Amino acid sequence: MLLFQKAFHEGLKSGAITLTYRHWPKARVKAGGRYRCHPIGVLEVDGITRVKVKDITTDDALRSGFETREALVNYLAGGPAGRMSDATELFRVELHYAGDGDRVALALEAELSPQDVQTLQKKLAKLDADSPWTLDTLRTIEQHPRVAARILAQKLGRDRDPFKIDVRKLKHLGLTQSFEVGYELSPRGKAFLEALGHPSGA
Repeated sequence: MLLFQKAFHEGLKSGAITLTYRHWPKARVKAGGRYRCHPIGVLEVDGITRVKVKDITTDDALRSGFETREALVNYLAGGPAGRMSDATELFRVELHYAGDGDRVALALEAELSPQDVQTLQKKLAKLDADSPWTLDTLRTIEQHPRVAARILAQKLGRDRDPFKIDVRKLKHLGLTQSFEVGYELSPRGKAFLEALGHPSGA
């Protein structure tokens, strides 16, 4: 979990906010990690470094959702850490919005047991009962992340609206995640394709 006040949610979703500072005794996130941010979804950490207050720049403040450096420092000083000096050490966390995170806990499971894989195969087989589409859809999303649903549907020779309904079914199984534009395979979805012998990115 990575908490943000409501005032920052829209900036995180739009991509205007890509940085945050935290006064933690030790790092609570890691680069590459994906963390729930209720209620907007998932945030992915791109990098984390330890810096001092004096190192914060105006650009850092803007990327953090503040109009000025002073506003950011004052905000940080109003937190649990209380008053800070230029020498106070903080964690500088670079991040980006990584989707709406429906069924986040399930989607973030990157390690699947043989039983998990078998269960998913059975569920996809039911979805494919009338006409196979699930694996082709997963592979297309893998190859074309964050591409508009209309374009993905065209690649598969389908109409957009039925395609979006079907992708939602995959999302409910924790295999995909939605973005403002397009989709990506979730960690669970990537692990599933790898288990089938279709490595992610291959």
